[in-house]
Order: sequence, then C-alpha cells, then structure tokens
Amino acid sequence: MPPAHREVVIIGSGPAGLTAAIYSARADLAPLVLEGEPSSNSDQPGGQLMLTTEVENFPGFPEGVMGPVLMSDMRAQATRFGAEIETVKASRVELSASPIGIWVGDPVADEPTHTADAVIISTGARSVMLGLEAEERLIGHGLSTCATCDGFFFRDQEIAVVGGGDSAIEEATFLTKFASKVTIIHRRDELRASKIMQSRAFDNPRIEFAWNTVVDDILGDDKVTGMRLRDTVTDKVRELPVTGVFIAIGHRPNTDLFAGQLPMDDNGYLLTHPDRSTTDLEGVFACGDVQDHTYRQAITAAASGCMAAIDAERWLQSRHD
Repeated sequence: MPPAHREVVIIGSGPAGLTAAIYSARADLAPLVLEGEPSSNSDQPGGQLMLTTEVENFPGFPEGVMGPVLMSDMRAQATRFGAEIETVKASRVELSASPIGIWVGDPVADEPTHTADAVIISTGARSVMLGLEAEERLIGHGLSTCATCDGFFFRDQEIAVVGGGDSAIEEATFLTKFASKVTIIHRRDELRASKIMQSRAFDNPRIEFAWNTVVDDILGDDKVTGMRLRDTVTDKVRELPVTGVFIAIGHRPNTDLFAGQLPMDDNGYLLTHPDRSTTDLEGVFACGDVQDHTYRQAITAAASGCMAAIDAERWLQSRHD
C-alpha cells in the first residue's frame, strides 16, 4: 500500500496537539493526529493532563474540570471539525524529505505509513519521577509534579518537595503561599539551585530541609498520608507525615524521535524561532511542552498549538501563491 498523504499530520496530542487539530481542521486542512499509545511511557494520548484530577486554572471552567474530561472534550471538538485521530505512536520520521515521511509500527519499513506537506510536533514532556510503585497509584491524589497547578489544594497543610535545583526551590517557595510547612527533601548536603533561589528558601520560615535524604516510599492507599525517608549517611529510616508530595527533579521532553534532525537545547527541548512555532526545517512546526521549558501549563500549550496551526496554514498557503 502506498503511504497515505495529508497536508498536515500532528504527532502527539495533549492541549497543544488537540488545539492544533481544532484550528487546522477549521482551516479545512483535514489533519491527521497520531495521538500516541496508552501503553507507552511517553507522549500518551491526552498528555500529562490525563494524569491530573481536578484542573482549576484552565479558563472557562469556574468550578474546575477533571483533566481527562477536559482532554476528552478537546478531542471531540477536534473530530467534530474533521480531524482524524489515530491511537498509534510514530516510530520514525524523515523530516527533511519532501513530502515528510512518518512511520507507524515497523521503523525500518521501506515505505512510510504516512506522508505530509507539514508536520506539527506536539509530543510534550514528562516529569522525571522517583520510580516508586506508589507514584502511579497516588499521582493526582496528593502526589503532583506541578505546584502552580495544584498548590491551592494544600492550604494550611504540611507537604514536601523532592529535589534541590532551581525548579524544586521555586516550587517550594511558591507552595508556602498555601501550605503551613514545606519540607524540601534533598539527597545531598547542599542545594544545586542558584544562590539567589537558595537565599529565598533559607529565609522563608515555612521551609524546612531534610538533607542527605532519599525517598524510600510514599505512603497512602488512595491518597498521600506520608513518606518513608532514609538518611544516606546513617541509613536511618523515618516517616514524615505529609498530605502532599511534589516531585521536582526535572522534566524530559519527548524528543528522541527527532534526534539528529531538529536543533535542540542542552536539555533536549526543540528550538523554535522567536515568537513562532517554526523550526529550522521547512514545513516542520513544534508546540507545547516539547519546546517550552519555562511555563509548562495547559493553557500555554493550547495557545502554542493555535500558533502552530496558523503558522502551518500560512506556510502551506504560501506554497500555492
């Protein structure tokens, strides 16, 4: 079978990919969305919001909305306007080819599964986790990777932040607006964060530190009730009663598929042109957390998905002028 050709193929879903699908479908471009696979460890359908319970900071929902419900509604909106969505994962791309080639399944097959004039990349990013069984069970139930998203739910509670870099200290400082006490758990005896961030944390009376400490387990059956901590110097184990745990040990963009084909920064995020979604390759656009290491919010991802669809539409139109 010859590859199926599309004007626009969107790789990845989530707020960025589905917003790009809505806008490009309304522009009569009949986009195909390869939304990922539920069994994969990255770029899963719906993105990170599928692991979130209540979302209270997405405009238009004064009472909040469940993350999976929001993504389901965005998906339905995209298909209503003519976007086609396949629950598959791209296994190989040739972005410099004309037309662009996209493989699904066997990555060494001679012929691509799809070809496209333009590709919008929205494969997102994932939080680096501790690797504990409890994380899968408790994510969204007291365990979070986003203080901006979930800090409000922990007003007057004692919580913990795991990490020692700028992101961890920034999250901990932000969380003191709500929590009565924030314990920063760090495996070393000094922080990796910048000096100014450290000073703010040391001066904050609501922040305490657990130095030379690692997390052996997160406690709770259906919600977080505490943590089991181990001192790396004495090997002593203790329990810390907390109702919330924020993991802040880093994010990893889902960009392995594009290695060697698109410019990336030192952390693997795709580089786009200033105030645009365009990349260094003609017809290749990127949006959402795969190229945003600063904001990482659903609303900013959706906005960049809109930008990518408009940029792609204008680029396609310029080829016909």
